[in-house]
Amino acid sequence: MLTLRHLVVCFALGFSILVPQASGAEQAFQRFLPLLVDLDGWTGKKADGVSMEMGSMSMTTANRDYTKGSSELHASVVVGQAAVAALAPLQNAMNIETTDGHMVTAQMHGMNVLKGYNNKDKSGSLIVGVTKDAMFNLSYKNMTEDEALALAEKFDWKAIQTTSQTK
Repeated sequence: MLTLRHLVVCFALGFSILVPQASGAEQAFQRFLPLLVDLDGWTGKKADGVSMEMGSMSMTTANRDYTKGSSELHASVVVGQAAVAALAPLQNAMNIETTDGHMVTAQMHGMNVLKGYNNKDKSGSLIVGVTKDAMFNLSYKNMTEDEALALAEKFDWKAIQTTSQTK
């Protein structure tokens, strides 16, 4: 004979099977949050992210915004098909330079990068291909490219690479 207690236990077990990611389960993006480090002299907002799966496609992003006076930084890690698309320009050397700015591919710390800079706005971005389907991106505003590149190197690209390879 089933008692009320048995029914409650059966319901709880069934619910836990149907909803495996209920409270406390770590989402895929959370493994990247510690890698979006504090930067000396900058105010960093809380790091956040999203993990999404739809059929055979998946995407994970982790983001953190920083400010210092009028300067802004946006650091992100992207894993999945969105990263593959963004990394396509790194497959072939691309060098575009105008009076307004540039977009060039290069190597930094043994990784392919795409550096873009707009002279007028003092803004740009750095895309680092950490794996074939993962990237670190730093976009910035109101600073020189050299300042931004120095800040980008405060992030541990090798740790991002290693973390992106674990599931």
